[in-house]
Amino acid sequence: MPQEFPHWFDGSEYMHRVAQAIAQYGPIARTTLAQLLGLSQGALSRITGDLIYAGVIEELPGDAVPRGPLPQGFTAKEPSDRRGRPQTALSLCANARTFIGVKVHGTSAIAAVVNAHGAVVSGRHEIAFTNQSPESVVAVIARLADECRQELTADPLTTLPEPTAIGVAIGGHVQDDAVVTFAPFLHWDGDIALGAMVEAATGLPCGVYNDIDALLVDASWFGPGVGLEAFAVLTIGVGVGYSLAMRGEPVTYPDKSYGLLGHVLVDPEGPRCVAGHIGCAQCLTDDSIADQYSHMIGRACAFADFARDARAGVPQATRLVDLTCFRLGSLIATVANIAMPSSVMIAGESAFIAKMGMGSIRDGINRYRHSQAAPVKFTVVDHDWQLWAKAAASRVIARYIG
Repeated sequence: MPQEFPHWFDGSEYMHRVAQAIAQYGPIARTTLAQLLGLSQGALSRITGDLIYAGVIEELPGDAVPRGPLPQGFTAKEPSDRRGRPQTALSLCANARTFIGVKVHGTSAIAAVVNAHGAVVSGRHEIAFTNQSPESVVAVIARLADECRQELTADPLTTLPEPTAIGVAIGGHVQDDAVVTFAPFLHWDGDIALGAMVEAATGLPCGVYNDIDALLVDASWFGPGVGLEAFAVLTIGVGVGYSLAMRGEPVTYPDKSYGLLGHVLVDPEGPRCVAGHIGCAQCLTDDSIADQYSHMIGRACAFADFARDARAGVPQATRLVDLTCFRLGSLIATVANIAMPSSVMIAGESAFIAKMGMGSIRDGINRYRHSQAAPVKFTVVDHDWQLWAKAAASRVIARYIG
């Protein structure tokens, strides 16, 4: 039977809300936190006192640490007559707990140890699969978990505790944070009780998550999405992915992990995808870009050839970079016009293309955005599979604290 997923502490709904707010917005002053959550100073003091006693949060000198971000549109009101002890800032006890995050893709898995504040505290661990069967994948995850544990205990001076839980991020459809029903890059099609299998193999409570949703939660708790009313993640690479958060919580929809954004129109004169659509977002995928580049240079080539030529400034590759980025901008505009996020984060194996054509992305956004509408903010994240492993751990942290 699967283990019951642990929580850091037992407490009221407000106690969990306070801990979550400190995790996201800390270090934060008590007065600001009380205003943010609509609590009286007395009620907040009782709750934070319990959290300090439980070893979840700590007090830091208010004038000695940088304050964390605050929610979009929120302005703290400083008390007009401040008396009593000097202001302190409340922060999560980041190194009081550790978690293992694992990102599974088509040929290998990558793992990292993460502390309670979503920071990587280990080296990079990666092991290739002998095959893509669930049993082989679980065996690799178990070996990675052992490597992570050994790293934590290898240094006798380390003060980091044993991992509390493990999170696994996978490209595909996941039910109940435990069962994978569809994983195209692993060629899985059918219910795979991956969470229970990993728990049995590692002895750790396990959460299994769609990888893009995990990336979204990580950014909403510990990254560029903190405090935003609406925040979206777009990924480009082997496929096109999308996820949306409202006030830090992923928007749930049972079919969203089937790549529904991948066939949205981005260029009416673009190439035809395998499903027969002309100019859909599939033209942003690695295979499509490789095919387009092959036609441009008159010979068959792989995506790696295009990437090499793009970095070298080969004219045909540069034109395709600009065209791809313009199409990406039109996709961002579509997302912004419909879902209205405050910011969009671009990630994925091929996000480097976006950094090479920022102006073309803005041109694409402007083409499909009203001239009087606010500019769409977007950030591009350097690709590293360890970031996706960290994101899997961040989803576990959100569950552990919430």
